[in-house]
Amino acid sequence: MTAGPSPTLVVIEDDPQIRRFLRTGLSAQPMRIFEAETGEAGLIEAATRKPDLVILDLGLPDVDGVDVVIRLREWYTRPIIILSARSNEQEKIKALDAGADDYLTKPFGVGELLARIRASLRRATLPGGVEGDSVFEFDGVRVDLGARRVLRDGIEVHLTPNEYRLLATLIRHVGKVCTHRQLLTEVWGPSHVEHGHYLRIYMAQLRHKLEVDPTNPRFLRTEVGVGYRLLVE
Repeated sequence: MTAGPSPTLVVIEDDPQIRRFLRTGLSAQPMRIFEAETGEAGLIEAATRKPDLVILDLGLPDVDGVDVVIRLREWYTRPIIILSARSNEQEKIKALDAGADDYLTKPFGVGELLARIRASLRRATLPGGVEGDSVFEFDGVRVDLGARRVLRDGIEVHLTPNEYRLLATLIRHVGKVCTHRQLLTEVWGPSHVEHGHYLRIYMAQLRHKLEVDPTNPRFLRTEVGVGYRLLVE
C-alpha cells in the first residue's frame, strides 16, 4: 500500500460484524490492525499504538464519535476516517469540522475504503504537506506551487487568481474532503462563507480546464452537500 513499514490502523467500532468485515477485507493488505469496541477503549488504543490512521464509527455505545474525534485531535495529527450509518449531511459536516479527514457512509465497499485509506496515508506522508515550492502532478496536470504555474499535457493553462487559490487549497488537502465553509474561508475569506455559488462556478471552470471529461470528473470530486475533494490515485 505504501513504501516503508506497514501502516498501523486502529479501528474503533462496536459492531462485531463490521469489525469482522474490516478485518477480512483489510487483511490482504500489508498493515497492522488493532480494534476497540468503545470510544474510551479506542482512545486508549490510539494512545498506546500511535497508529498511522484511525477508522472510527460515530455511533459508539459510550461516547459519541464526534467527541472521540475532538479528543483525538488534542494530540493526534494523523488521518481519521469516519464510518457511520448516519447519512445526514449535517452529521458529516459536524464530523469533518471536528477534525475528521474523511467520511464513508455504511454500507460501503472494501475497495472504496482502501482507496480512501491510500489517499489519506499518501497525504499524511507528504513532508510538511504540499506547500511552498512543491510540484504536484496528476493525470498530465502539473502544478508548480512555487511558480504558481499550471500545465496540462505540457501546455500552460491560464487560471484566474481565485481558480488557482481553489486548486492550491485542494492540493494542500489532497485526498481529504474540504467542506464548503472551509473552502470559502480559505479562498475568499470568512466574510464569504454563505456564498456557496462561488464554489459551484469556480469548480466547474477548474474541471473544464483540467479534467478530460468535465461532466464526469475523475479528480475534482463533489461530496454532495458537504464539499469537494481532490482525489488522486
